[in-house]
Order: sequence, then C-alpha cells, then structure tokens
Amino acid sequence: MNLISLTARTKVRCMVLFFILPFSMQAQENNLYHHTTPIEPYIVRYGHDVEAINYFYGPMPKDWGSQDAALSPEQMERLQRLNNEYLAVLDKFPYEELDPSGRADFILLKRKLKSSLTDLKENSLQYKRLVTYLPFAEQIFALEKQRRRGKKLAGEEVAHELTLVAAQIDRAIAGLSSKPVIPYADVNFLTGLLVSLDLRLCSTFDFYHGYDPDFTWWVPSIFQQVKNKLSDYKEKLILKSDWKVFDDGSQIGGIPIGEEKLNQKLKAEMISYSATDLLRLAEQEFTWCEAELLKASEEMGYGMDWKAAQEKVKNTYVPLGRQPELIMKLYNEAQQFIKEHELMDIPELADETWGMIMMTPERQLVNPFFTGGREISISYPTNTMDQEAKLMSMRGNNPYFSRGTVQHELIPGHHLQYFMNRRYKPYRETTFNTPFWTEGWTLYWELLLYNQGFAKTPEERIGMLFWRMHRCARITFSIKFHLGEWTPQQCINYLVDRVGFERTNAHGEVKRSFEGSYDPLYQLAYLVGGLQLLRIKEEMVDQGLMSYREFHERVIRENYLPMELLRAILKGDRLPQDYETNWKFYHFKN
Repeated sequence: MNLISLTARTKVRCMVLFFILPFSMQAQENNLYHHTTPIEPYIVRYGHDVEAINYFYGPMPKDWGSQDAALSPEQMERLQRLNNEYLAVLDKFPYEELDPSGRADFILLKRKLKSSLTDLKENSLQYKRLVTYLPFAEQIFALEKQRRRGKKLAGEEVAHELTLVAAQIDRAIAGLSSKPVIPYADVNFLTGLLVSLDLRLCSTFDFYHGYDPDFTWWVPSIFQQVKNKLSDYKEKLILKSDWKVFDDGSQIGGIPIGEEKLNQKLKAEMISYSATDLLRLAEQEFTWCEAELLKASEEMGYGMDWKAAQEKVKNTYVPLGRQPELIMKLYNEAQQFIKEHELMDIPELADETWGMIMMTPERQLVNPFFTGGREISISYPTNTMDQEAKLMSMRGNNPYFSRGTVQHELIPGHHLQYFMNRRYKPYRETTFNTPFWTEGWTLYWELLLYNQGFAKTPEERIGMLFWRMHRCARITFSIKFHLGEWTPQQCINYLVDRVGFERTNAHGEVKRSFEGSYDPLYQLAYLVGGLQLLRIKEEMVDQGLMSYREFHERVIRENYLPMELLRAILKGDRLPQDYETNWKFYHFKN
C-alpha cells in the first residue's frame, strides 16, 4: 500500500469521526433544544440583504459602515422595497404549521420589517422637510452614483459641478445666521447627512484620483475646498442645536424625549406597562429593598440607620493593586454556589476563556463600576486620579458591593451570553437585539442568587441590596429625566441621598445615561427584564415543569428575544401571527 492511498484512507476515517462525534454530542442536547426554526433562513437572508444594500448604496468602499452616516434617498427607497418584498413572502407563509419557537421568529421578523418601514418612512419625510438645508446634496449623491460602476467622468465638468457645490454650501452657512436655534433631532439628521455626503465625495475622489489623468488634473483643489466647507457647515449646524448642557451644577447634557415617546418605545420592546406604571414598580421594589436593609442594619448593630451600616461596608475596600485578586475570589465563590445548588451547568470552555482588563481613568468617568462581556473591565483607582477620586472609586467597588456584580459581568452573566449567543441561534442576536434580554438575564441572576442565599452575612446582603436599589433608581431617574421632571443634578442627588452612591460615581452614572449612546430605555431594562425572567422562572421552575438546570439551559440557548416571546416558547403557547404585547408580569400590591 503506498503512502498516498494510506493518507487518503486516514483522511476519510478522520472526516467520518469529525462528522459523527459532533452529532453524537448533540444528540442529548436536541432533546431539550431545537437549534433552528423554518423562519431562520429568512431572518439570516434578510440581514445579509440589508447589509448588501447598505454596502452598495452607502459610502464605499471602506467607510460604508459608518454609524454616523445617514441613508441617501436612493438607499431608503431600496430598503423600503426590500422590506415590502419580505412582508409579501411572510403573508404567504403557512404560519399555522409553525411550532411556538418558529412563531416567535415569525412574529419578530414581521415586527422588524414593519418597524423598519416606519423608520424609513419617517426618515424619508424628514429628508424632504430638511433638504432645503442641503441644496447641494443631490449633486454629490449623483456624482457618487456614477462612481459605483466606474463611469468615465470628465474632470473639467466635475470641477465645475463642485465649484457650484462650494458656492451652495457658502450660501447655506450664511443662511444659518437667521436661525436662532434648530431642534436637536433635526441637527442630528442633518449632520448625519453631511457625514454621508463627505464619505461619498471622498470615495469618488479616491476612486479616480491618481488613476484618471483628466480627473487628477482638474479636481483635487476644488475637492479639498468642498470637503473643508462640508466640515465647517457641520460644525456651525451643531452650534445651532437646542441640545443643552444643563447649568444645574452637573454640566451634563441631554434632551428629554417625553412621555409619549417613552411609551411608544416600551410598546416596541413588548413591555405592556407605561412609564408611569414603571415608576410605581420601581418605588415598590425600592421599598422592599429598604425593608431588607433595615434587617441587615439591625444585625450589624446599627438599628434603623442603614446608611451607617452601608458606610461601614464601603470602607472595607481592598488596597490598591489587590482588586483583581478580589475579582477572582468573588468569581470562584459564585461559581461554587451555582454548582452546589445545581442552578446551571457551565460550559468548560466558557469558564476557561473569559478575560480581564483594567478600565482606563477616562472611561471610569462614565463607568465607575465594572463592565463586562468577553472580558471583565475592572474599575479601580489609577495613579492619575486625585485622592478624592481614588477613595470614591475604592469605596464604590468594595468587596460587598462587588459581590453581586462579578458574576453579572462574567458567568453566568455577560461573558456566558457572549459565549452562548455565538453558538446557539446567533441570528436572533444580530436581528432582534434588546437590552431587556441583555441586561434582564444578568440582573435575573442577581435576584435569584440573593433569593437563594448567596449573601450569607448582613454585610453581603447590604452589598447586593445596594445594586438592587441602584436598578430601582435607574428606572426612576431615567424616566423622571425623560418626562422633563428632573434635571441631571437632581438625578445625581437621588442616587447619593436615596441609594448611597459616592458623588463622583453618581455623576458618572448619570452622565453615562444621558450623554452616551444608550437608548432612553436601556437603564430601566435591567430590573424590568430581570423581573420578567424571574416571573417566567416562577411559572416554569417553581411549578415543577422544569429544573433550574433545564430552565437556564433553555433560556440562554434561545438567544435574544423579548421576554414575553421567550415565555410563549417555554410554555408552548401558539401565538397568532399579529400578536401584540399584553403580558402583565408584575404584581402590584394595590
């Protein structure tokens, strides 16, 4: 037998083993979990179709994915046509043949398509309303459209066209003097269009410059002038925005979106409560936390003064340089507790491969506590901070406060989500991302571990209760701000006075909420999502329908879903295809 035939046979045997082993490993899993549904191919294809359209009709080649670049009218029209095509396909789909998981995917895809069409229609109307600010836009869009298929352009004609564009930009800038202020949303839309126009102009120039002698002779000088004027116009537009930095002492900026918009967003996230309902929920949960704090305070010898007990807890911080060791200690304790109580089986590779980094002092200004995902980012003082900032960081990240958050960021929290979401129904994460699942799953574990007795001493209970109060406060201060009832400084004071925040940490928390890229619902999604999942646990585990292991395994493998649809899947409910949210998951006392 020659070496070639031996090698070939060996390869065949290896290939057989390669295919057999994974399938045999999955045999038991399939009893609990179906990896796909008949709707998955449509969801995956839709995502790639949207990506293809945005790649071709957006700025090319390297900058097409810019998050700040607005869509062109041509791009919007093509996306609208795509969404309508998919809706037509769904209308003909045999929905009644789908199981609960397939129905959830169908409902979510249909909601996604309708939501996208609504957004595109609003954007199109906004473009038509505001295009008078950009009288030069169509010329740049038309120029870039020709570039996509490499049409030969006459350099002198392009230079002449851009000269006209430069003059139009000058007139648009001059016209701003008569505008005392422009709504923040309009300025955002216009600056997004200016980014898009600049990228398209650059992609056109880069395509021809140096390759086409005629273009290279005529265009470079006027191209740079137009580019500079676009940048200048963008900066002057921003100065006209009514977006404000509050002069209430906080120097934090933001714009409240109002009650109507808040309630619209809640409905879109399949939350069947209004903003007012959630304020009531937060207060009821806060009252429960305060009762628990008083019990812990009395055990520590502080009577009814739980803030004094909390102050003692804050001062248990570890010395500088020892925080990573604390993280490992708390992580190991949480994993041991989960194992002993048979709450969940953790994949060995997930436990093996999470990372650890130190958070920069700049990021700590808006993230005073840990953050996590593939890795845990540790917030603790650096040599560049002043003494007061160092002390606040250490006190705010003391061992007892950190007890409930290390597992939140790692396992079974965000790192496990990161690990599992890429292995099970990944199409749901990319298409149906929602903070009520992202933060709801991780917050649920804080609630569950507390209920299971993970906090054994009064100090540990106070530490975990700090974070639970924090989640209640996030609901309250974010809604109060967006209703226009509180300023950022009032939100800071609430965190300091009611929850026990260090003032610097409170400032970072509020700044992160209103100045960053977070959606107005993000901060309230923690506790609301956690309470939703806790309610599903009561229906499935407490009623004896699933063990904790089965429940948690099933939930994490379903990937991103509104909790209401997750509940329908687990309960086997066969929802109608135009299902609208109506689940009341919370028990109000009166």
